[in-house]
Amino acid sequence: MTSFPLSAHIGYLFTERPMPERIAAAAAAGFDAVEHPAPYAIPAPEMAALLRRARLTYTQFGLRSGDASAGEKGIGIFPDRREEFARDLVEGLDYAEAIGVKLVHAMAGVLPEAGRLAEHWECYVENLARAARAAAPRGITIIVEPMSALAVPDYFIATPDRAAEAIHAAAEPNVGLLLDMFHTAAAGLDVEATIRAHAPLIRHAHVADYPGRHEPGSAGLDFGLIARTLAAIGYGGRLGCEYVPAGRTEDGLAWMNRHRAKWVNDTNPH
Repeated sequence: MTSFPLSAHIGYLFTERPMPERIAAAAAAGFDAVEHPAPYAIPAPEMAALLRRARLTYTQFGLRSGDASAGEKGIGIFPDRREEFARDLVEGLDYAEAIGVKLVHAMAGVLPEAGRLAEHWECYVENLARAARAAAPRGITIIVEPMSALAVPDYFIATPDRAAEAIHAAAEPNVGLLLDMFHTAAAGLDVEATIRAHAPLIRHAHVADYPGRHEPGSAGLDFGLIARTLAAIGYGGRLGCEYVPAGRTEDGLAWMNRHRAKWVNDTNPH
């Protein structure tokens, strides 16, 4: 039977606890893995020990994304920050290797349309290719995630089509797509059609309902259809649970058993 292991995004889930405790909480709740874009506050040996104790793996994280307090969401597009990107790349890949992460997100950055030049695109593609070449000997894939204008205004890569353009332009085999179902719906796109259109590139998937970005099953997305479509394209990864709990995290976890059972049935009608 087809089922998809679930990865708890602990930047959204279990935030009532300090970061180290979120890992144990995810394991206790039945998740198969965790993810968080910025793990660096916890030294890699300590993170590896936390994961071993919880018997979890770490799905994906990002290179450093600049100054979050200033609204930065990546630096990959900025030509004057190439050296900073290169330093962050070494740190990120070393950390990933130390804790067994195989997917690393190289965020593009925020820049209003009016300020965008060809050099920003060229810089991002160059940085993706550089990151991929450095990651390949470690067995690591670099991922690109489109983020909708609704959630992240002025993010440079706002749609799956644009992400696919960047991936193809980087022209390295270990660059792939992180497809977020919420962002896809928020961009006004058909989720099923988008999964099928970009099937060869998808390396990781995020789930949250739309609208609202709460627990799967809380709004309008058809997660049975999403599961059937992912199964049909041969997706073999995890589903990253990057949603905003409507209340306390544990109080909203009933969807896991309900939808796990439903997804298994939906993806195996016979």
